[in-house]
Amino acid sequence: MGLLKRISEARTAVSVPQTYKNEPFSLLKSYVPLSNPQTMLYKQLREAVPVIDAAIYKLIRLTGGFSIQCSSEANTKKINEFMQSVPVGAGRYGISEFISAHFEQLLTYGTAVGEIVTDTKGGFAALFNADIRNIELKRSGNGIDTLVCTGEFGNVKPVKYQNLVLFSVLNPDGDSICGTSILRGLPFVSGILTKIFTTIGENWERAGNVRYAVTYKPQNDVMERAYAKDRAQQVAKEWSEAMKPGGPVRDFIAVGDVSIKAIGADNQILDCEVPSRLMLEQIVAKTGLPPFMLGFSWASTERMSKQQADLLTSELEAYRRALTPVLLKICNTYLALSGISDKAKIIWDEISLQDEVEQSRARLYRAQSAKIEQELKGEPDE
Repeated sequence: MGLLKRISEARTAVSVPQTYKNEPFSLLKSYVPLSNPQTMLYKQLREAVPVIDAAIYKLIRLTGGFSIQCSSEANTKKINEFMQSVPVGAGRYGISEFISAHFEQLLTYGTAVGEIVTDTKGGFAALFNADIRNIELKRSGNGIDTLVCTGEFGNVKPVKYQNLVLFSVLNPDGDSICGTSILRGLPFVSGILTKIFTTIGENWERAGNVRYAVTYKPQNDVMERAYAKDRAQQVAKEWSEAMKPGGPVRDFIAVGDVSIKAIGADNQILDCEVPSRLMLEQIVAKTGLPPFMLGFSWASTERMSKQQADLLTSELEAYRRALTPVLLKICNTYLALSGISDKAKIIWDEISLQDEVEQSRARLYRAQSAKIEQELKGEPDE
């Protein structure tokens, strides 16, 4: 662990900011647990509203892949081969699997925690996605760094090797040490949407399966009034036999004044399309994705315009900037633990959001241009 200690001590000391105030009883509230009702709510939101879950996975896929590059070609080949096969846990391998789970946690909770796992000899062994329910955060004494802590209630301590912890936050508020989930603000809207869906289910359960009101009205005859109860029971029995499911269709025959009406036939179920769309528009706007990417055909055309593509590209590039420090720390730690004096560089794949037709047309134009240039080069000079 001597090399790990040197890596930890190599960091330049940071002085305490002038605007940071250390309160006298700050120890009582210095630990910030990541497992709170709000994070549990975000997880339930993804389960209750499928659009939110689909949007998060869509953002993960759209962010794209990357490659690792070093100044030496041999080091580039070595680190890429290792990072493609590094164990991540749960039967997963590769740094791409790790960063996808890390990014999913970052989008959902606003804070993501991982760890570089070393072997007994101090070598790079695996990557681990931590469960935020087991993590608490504490601001360092310099007011800048954040310490990741674990432990049982009343015995929470910072982990020993903070330099091996991978910590990311998304859009933190002010001097908060926790990030902000992209789902913030959606519980209220999603609550209304789930109420609409629940009401639709209840209404269809009531009115979808037609129920009938069979009314027997006895006449003024004394004998008929005397046996009204018996006749009503007989009518009910015959009606139940006639409406029994699974059997042949039977006619219902009754003597006397018997009226049959469908319950709820005169009531009109409220239109749910407009209020549902209003709520879904708020959810889709929070994700930053065009509606048609989530299966909504709200516009006259489903093709992505150049303006939409540019806006979405800027969103994805912002997410890449949040993930790049984590990737660099993983790669540079691997190089240091392997005794390689080199620095890694993350090369993200190009973001392409254009339609397949536009891409095909662009390839055709490039091919035609190359053919014309080749023909011009082959012509003799006059």
